Amino acid sequence: MVVTGFGVISSIGIGRADFLAGLRAGKCGSSPISLWDASGFAHREAYEAPAFDPADHLRNVEPGRYGRVGAQAAAAARMAVADAGLDLDAARAERGVIAVGTTCGESLDMDALAAAEVAGGLGQLPSEQARRVHPGRLPIAVAAELGLTNVEPVTIPTVCAAGNYAIGHGLDALRFGEADYALCGGADSVNRMGFAGFYRLRALAKEKCRPFDLDRDGFMFGEGAGILVLETLAHARERGATVLAEIAGYSLNCDADHPTRPKRERVVECLRGALRDASADPAEVDVFFAHGSGTKLNDEMESAALREVFGAAPPPVTGLKSMIGHTQGAAGAHGCIAAMLGMNHGFIPPTVNFATPDPVCPVDCVPNEARPASIGTAVVNSLGVGGNNAAVVLRSFEKFGEAA
Repeated sequence: MVVTGFGVISSIGIGRADFLAGLRAGKCGSSPISLWDASGFAHREAYEAPAFDPADHLRNVEPGRYGRVGAQAAAAARMAVADAGLDLDAARAERGVIAVGTTCGESLDMDALAAAEVAGGLGQLPSEQARRVHPGRLPIAVAAELGLTNVEPVTIPTVCAAGNYAIGHGLDALRFGEADYALCGGADSVNRMGFAGFYRLRALAKEKCRPFDLDRDGFMFGEGAGILVLETLAHARERGATVLAEIAGYSLNCDADHPTRPKRERVVECLRGALRDASADPAEVDVFFAHGSGTKLNDEMESAALREVFGAAPPPVTGLKSMIGHTQGAAGAHGCIAAMLGMNHGFIPPTVNFATPDPVCPVDCVPNEARPASIGTAVVNSLGVGGNNAAVVLRSFEKFGEAA
């Protein structure tokens, strides 16, 4: 199955050209939180996308009809179908899947509803925000914006792994002949509820996200959306589409253990399962897009899992969250988009904010500057709160096109 287009919203760029430029430059998108009042916290940085204005992108959906996250999902989907050259009139006569991964859905509306209840009681809840809040509305926002009704809309709330889960869902629908195309990825925003929870857990970085660095002190929330257009190769060729990459395989599993401490052996099994599904040998992998959250335990565990899967000299590793933050339900989709851009433009995005190697994370994390590289195969890894693991394998269509 192949990717023929994508849409992306992030703190370092909106749309293909800006996101590519941000990746190449090693841009760090952190800034003071502006979406809500964070003055009560000792540190208050995040990776927001302040340049995103729904009115700039949406054609059919009124900006206030859905919350910020739904608007981002719909806008990214609008970009994706344009990027893919997908004829929406033709698509309306076909079967489609819309799968959107998320952590909290319309989290900013949830924050606003909680504040309204505290201030005035249940009778003062603003009805327009109450109508928007259900996460099941995210794929509906995409369908409404694009005028698609012959679709299966699915919200996948498996937290930080949800974007990869959604891509896997779309891949399966195409493999089993249940759809002709799939729009899949994820969307999330920076919200007080999640920020406060992880602040109390002491899991948030004070200033910058620094995966694999000796002095890393936690992750930082990011916002945005990433939506991919998936098709069978035959479908893409029939309409003369440009193929960006092959989604060669994926794997999912669950630790069923600690909510925030991933189990190395289960992560190893998930990575090996994705490689098996893609019929890929570990030696062919050219770059590994790590979950790389920047917490002490996560990065140490992921480094150990890498050595177990790939041996003593794993492929170069990049920590995308250092540039765009932890975009939660969108993280896997952002990783896949960055991997495709690296494949098609010959570079590995860097892990920025890196200063001091950590002996317990002996990986080549491509520190601070993008690296020229010929990428044939990439792995994108996502680890979700609750023990949800998801890995996706992508191949360069230029190198492996006939195998797709």
